[in-house]
This record gives sequence, structure tokens and C-alpha cells, in this order.
Amino acid sequence: MPRDVDPRLLRGFVAAAEELHFTRAAARLYVAQQALSRDVRRLERALGATLFVRTTRQVQLTPDGERLLPLARRVLAAHEELGAAFTAPRALLVDVNTDGPGTGRTVLERARELAPECELMARFESGLTHAAAEIAAGRLDVSFGYADGLDPALRAGLAQCPVRYEPLAVLLPEGHPLAGHRAVPLDGLAGESVYAGAGNPRTLEWTGLARELFAGRGIEVAPPAPVAMGKEEFGRVMAKTGNPVLVAVDFPDMPGCVKRPLTGPVPLSPLSMVWREGFGHPGLDALCAAAAGLAAEHGWLVPAPGSWTPSGSHPAAGAGESKVSRRSSGGDRG
Repeated sequence: MPRDVDPRLLRGFVAAAEELHFTRAAARLYVAQQALSRDVRRLERALGATLFVRTTRQVQLTPDGERLLPLARRVLAAHEELGAAFTAPRALLVDVNTDGPGTGRTVLERARELAPECELMARFESGLTHAAAEIAAGRLDVSFGYADGLDPALRAGLAQCPVRYEPLAVLLPEGHPLAGHRAVPLDGLAGESVYAGAGNPRTLEWTGLARELFAGRGIEVAPPAPVAMGKEEFGRVMAKTGNPVLVAVDFPDMPGCVKRPLTGPVPLSPLSMVWREGFGHPGLDALCAAAAGLAAEHGWLVPAPGSWTPSGSHPAAGAGESKVSRRSSGGDRG
């Protein structure tokens, strides 16, 4: 048994063991598949053991691989804990989706009050599918969104806590027949094409939620449109396409548009806060405390009777409890 094993080799082994697919594992680590395969062979030579059985159809762990997996996880956790113990917490990068009001921004501002010594930096990634990949790659720390709608491969490496059952609304171009309503019943959108990010690879979870909400109601998901950056461009594209847009009720106001809550039933998006599994940071502790406090104050985690939620979503026990795993103290402090 060698005295020293490069943690990078163990990290590659764990990713391959969890994915049982070298291409997916390499993508998760943002390395080339050939580089990952080379690292696994180096580890096998160092240990004098075969860790995987690979065929053209599948990848399986050998008994030695099964034996190594929990040991490798513990070594990596200890390695990260050691680094954290002698490293001052860096700025925490928090994606709040849009540069404007919203649930994520509200949680962030409360967390800044709870932990003024921490630097919590806002980011605006616009789409949890993209943000989750950035978290996995270490370029982002925390994000908010419909986590249950993520691809399972993306969700596998994330911890999450429920924050809010967020009511949905529709953004309408001024002059639209429904713009004069104080609220828009879902049935009123029958025959409409409503934009929900179709064609945008950053927002696949949002498009999936919209498809489920619209199914059987005569509402179509609008075809892909150019992804607009900034309020002025957004308003211009809306005016050009004329399509309503599915948004959260706290979505920022846009020029040339009116926002109306949806009713009959009120559709809710189960909003979660997500971060990398095993990650630890005092700013993350503050965010969890902020989410729990706001949810208790405003009843964010109590869906109204008769409201609509996506299939597979369940009423949460409380903010701060992870649906994927409980976040242990310590961990990776970045």
C-alpha cells in the first residue's frame, strides 16, 4: 500500500464510482474522459488493485472498488476539513437568479444581516440547470430554484433545503386582452403560447415545470426565442413576440409589460436553496438560518389549500432540512 495517494486520483475514482459512467463522471469533474481514465489507471497501479470492470455496455465496481469507495470518501472529507481549518472563509458566491427583487434576494439580504462579517456576493445566473453545473464545478456556491426539476445526474451532488412554495404569475405585454385583469385564471390562458424558457439550456427545470402545469389546459409552451439580457432587451423581445411569459410572482417589473398572479388554481413552484454536497461556510449557515426564519414568518412552506404543485413535490417539514441530505458541520470551506 503506498504511503501517499494524490487526492485528485481519489476524487476521480469517487466520481466514476458514483456515476458508473466515465463520460458523465468526467463532465461532472470538468476534465477530459481520457484524463479521468488515465487517473483511474494510475490509482489502480498505486494500490495494486483493479477497481472497475468496464465493457462496451456498462461499468461496474469490483469488490476492491466497493471496499475503497467509503474509505476514499472519508479521506477526501478529511482532506477538505484540513484545508478548511487553516483557511479563512472566502466570499460566498450566491446566485439569486435575476438582478432585482425575489425570494433569493430576500434570503440573501436577511443572511447579510445575520452574518455581517461574511462577504456574500450576489450572482445572477438565470436558470438553476446552469447554476447547478456551476456549483458542481466550484465556480458558484449557492443557488435557488426548482431543484426537484433538475436532471438526476445534476441533483446527485447537491444538498438542498426547501425555502418557499412560490406562487407563479404571468407577464403580459401591455395591450394584451388579459392585461386588464387583476389576476389571470389558468383557463384564461387556453389557446395561448406562453414563454417558459424553451430552447434555453440554462432553464430546463423551469421549462419542465411549465409543461407539467400547462398539460391538459390547452396552453402551449412558446417556441424558443432569443435569450434577452437586461430589462430593455427583454421588453423589446416580448413586444416583438407578443407571448405571455411564465414567471414567479416576485419577478421584477419589466418595461412595456404588466405582471398578473395566476389563479384557479394558484400554481406554486417548490423553491429550494442548493449547494454542493459536503460544502461548509459560515455564510451558508446564515443563509439556512435566514431561509428558516423567513419561511416561519411568512408561511412560505405552507401551500394554500387547493393550490397546484408539480408531481413528486411534497410539503416540506421546515426550512433548513435538506431533502437530499443533512449538511454536517464543518466540510469544505472553499
